[in-house]
Parts: sequence; structure tokens; C-alpha cells
Amino acid sequence: MKFSFAKPSLPSSGIVAVTVAAERGLGALGQSLDQKTGGALTRAMAAARYNGKKDETLTLLAPAGVELERILLVGVGKAEEITDLALQSAGGTLFAALDKAADKASVLVDLPANAALSGAKAAAEIAFGARLRSYKFDKYKTNDKKADKKDPKPSLRKLTLLVEEADAAETAFATLDGLADAVFFARDLVSEPANVIYPETLADRTKALAEYGVEVEILDPKKLRKIGMGALLGVAQGSAQEARVVVMRYNGNGDAEDQRPVAFIGKGVTFDTGGISIKGAGGMEDMKWDMGGSATVIGTMYALAARKAKVNAVGIVGLVENMPSGTAQRPGDIVTSLSGQTIEVINTDAEGRLVLADCLWYAQDVFKPKLMIDLATLTGAIITALGHEHAGLFSNDDDLAMNLTAAGLKVGQPVWRLPMNDAYDKEIETPAADMKNVGSGGGAGSIVGAQFLKRFVNDLPWAHIDIAGVAWAKKDSATVPKGATAFGVRLLDRFVADFHEG
Repeated sequence: MKFSFAKPSLPSSGIVAVTVAAERGLGALGQSLDQKTGGALTRAMAAARYNGKKDETLTLLAPAGVELERILLVGVGKAEEITDLALQSAGGTLFAALDKAADKASVLVDLPANAALSGAKAAAEIAFGARLRSYKFDKYKTNDKKADKKDPKPSLRKLTLLVEEADAAETAFATLDGLADAVFFARDLVSEPANVIYPETLADRTKALAEYGVEVEILDPKKLRKIGMGALLGVAQGSAQEARVVVMRYNGNGDAEDQRPVAFIGKGVTFDTGGISIKGAGGMEDMKWDMGGSATVIGTMYALAARKAKVNAVGIVGLVENMPSGTAQRPGDIVTSLSGQTIEVINTDAEGRLVLADCLWYAQDVFKPKLMIDLATLTGAIITALGHEHAGLFSNDDDLAMNLTAAGLKVGQPVWRLPMNDAYDKEIETPAADMKNVGSGGGAGSIVGAQFLKRFVNDLPWAHIDIAGVAWAKKDSATVPKGATAFGVRLLDRFVADFHEG
């Protein structure tokens, strides 16, 4: 999809969207358009009881007085509520309304005089929201493509933002557009089926980041066995697809006094049957996105490098497929992790924590980072606790937890902190090994999972984000179409920008 920015003028034809503030607040351009149509906008808003609330829309077809095919009114709410997130939402809303109406359209960016954002910033954020909503994963829909050739349907391909500070808006959008590229890269990885994306092919996809200055190292099974990643390899041993660990390094701040990187670690189970502790058949196809944490880490490294962030960062993803077979890990097996700690595997469907355990230890041992953040679709229990609105946050450091929470709120990817303490930690004690991989059945499954991970974290700030409830959307929202969300890419990019750049 192509975006352009131009000085404001009333289009003579086609489709135009107009931003409307609360209480039917038309700006100067909207008022001019209303006059040209003989007051059609005012009458339509009154008849439809349209107010201009956030994301409220109203369409006027072929209004008299102009050659326009239609006018779309998009609400942005009260002046004090017009934030970057509100405008991104408006952009996504107008894209959804226009996508099947035409192949190109214009947007009159017309905010109240007392709005906090400049016109340039507003136009860029609206375009960003439209870009995020425009994501489609339809590469395998051959029937639709054949039908389109016979009876092509409109699909919005060009959006022109009309705003006084057009050049400034274009500059502001360039950075956001690069972030959208990173989000789309992550969404694509999660959307691909497991016969296309498996450990080897997912590792190969990360090589694309080298174009932006990311050093990519792929550790194969031979290397993993040599260094002792027994926990991760135990998960992979039932599959014909061999494990990989990908290490991505981006050094964007060589002049920093503290050269230690921030470290991001992602769970990459490219398909999770549950192993010998096999899942039920219903919905198992969803388990292609059990590598969502790894996709977020890859997307974050893409985003940081693409915008040349002044930060040193390392991303590590553990990639395995969890399958039942004659060679698969069994309940009751004991594995030795990279840390030297032993783990009794009670449930082979609690495999993500085994992958992360070795990757967390490797990150600390090799890179000595200033902090670590891991992301994983770790537990179904987090959905019971938080639904699909928040990711679960666990941390051993209050400042880190607060900073992640703040970053999440700024980009509309909220996290909610849950408790950790020794009482939960005792749930994974076992007489057979140093620990077991699940609790004793006392509930709090997400917390127990976090306590397990904490045993592989030394004395440095660490956070675990459980994204099981937010990695995949069952329905459309303003800026996230149904499907892979890439939750966490924007959060971590903002976290770095606000707290670790410079």
C-alpha cells in the first residue's frame, strides 16, 4: 500500500475521508466541504445522531454539489483525547471502511485547534494506523486470486493524507512505516503453516536482518549438543525437524560507556502437539503460532536495526518442534540444562520453559547483558487470568516492570504484572531432580511457569512476558486484523526508545 502526503485541498472526485471531533466538530476543511455540499455533512450527522466519537463512522454516498463518489466521516473524539493511539485507531478504522470501496482515497486531516498533536504528527499516525490494519496474509488463497481476475474487487492501494505540514508528516511517517515493516515481518512468521516454518526455515528467515546490520549466528544441533543445551534438545528429540538456536546481535551504540546489551529471548516452538502428553485435536492447528515469542524477538531486532536505534541489543530464539514419536521425550525423563541444573519432565506439553531455560542461561553466560526480557506463548492459564486483553508480566525488578508497563500503555500493547514468591517456587520441587517442569496441581500455572524460568536467571534485572492470550487475534480490531498480532514488537521498540537509547 502506498501513502503520500500533500497540502490540503478539497478533492474534486473519488472518495475522501474527513476527521471529525466530538460534538460534530468539523475543522476548517470539513466546514468548507460541508458548504460545497449544501450542508449535507451537517444534515447527515444530525439525522444519524452522529457525534464524532472515537472511531465512529458515517458514509455519505454521492453527495450533491461535488463530484465525489462518497464522503467518509471518521470520529476522533474530544480534543483532549486525540492521542497518537486514537489517531492510529482512526487510521485503521478508515482503512477498513474504504478497503472494499476503491483503490485510492484521500484523508482530510482536520483536527480541533486545541488538539495536542500537530497536523503533521496526526497525519503520520493516521497513516501508520491504516498501514497496520492493511496487513493481509493471503498468499495461499489461489481461488480468490483466480476470482479477482474475472471480477476484480476494489482494494485500497493508495491513501493520500491532506495536511498543511505535508513534508513534516512524510518525514514522521517514514520511521513509523519502518516499524510497520518489522511488525509485518513478525506477523508473516507467525501466520505461516508449520510445514513451511519449522526450526531450520525459521532460522533461515532471520538472515534477512543482515541487510539492516544485524549479525546473525545459527547454532545447529551439533553445536547445541556440544555446549550442553540438554533441556532444549530434549523437547526437539521427538521431531524429524532438528532444533536451531538463532543469535542476533545489533551494536548500534559503540560509543556507550556501558557496552552491555539489552537481551531479548523468545520461545520458538514452531508446532506444539504437546509431545507424549499430547493435546486434544480441537484447535491444535493453532499451535503453529506457539513460536510467537520468537517472532516478536526477531521483529524487535528488525525494528531496532531498521531505524538505527542507538542501543546494543542481542536477540536469542530457541527453535524446536514438539512432536510425539518413538524418540520423543517421555514424562518422567530427567534432562540436564545448560546451567547444569537437572529437570524432571512431568508434562511434555510444558516444553516452552525448557527451551527458554537454556536460552536464558546462554544469553547471560555469553553476553553478560544489563537486563533480559523473554517472551513466550507459555501458558493457557494466562488466558484464564487475563483473557485476550493483556499479556502477563513477571519480573524480579520493579523498575524494569514499571518501564515495560509504561511502554506497553503508550503503544496499546498492555501488560499486567502478576506476583512471584517462594511459596509458588516450592510448587516445582521434586525429590528426583533439582526441579520439575510443572507444579503440583495447585493452580497458578502461569506464575509457576515464571518461577521455573527465574531459576535460570542470575542476579540481573529480568522480565518474562507471557503472550499466550495476545499473540493471535480471533477478531479484527482497529489496527490488528484477525490473525497474528506481533504483540510485543512495538512494546519493546518503545521500551528501548524511552529507557535504553543514547
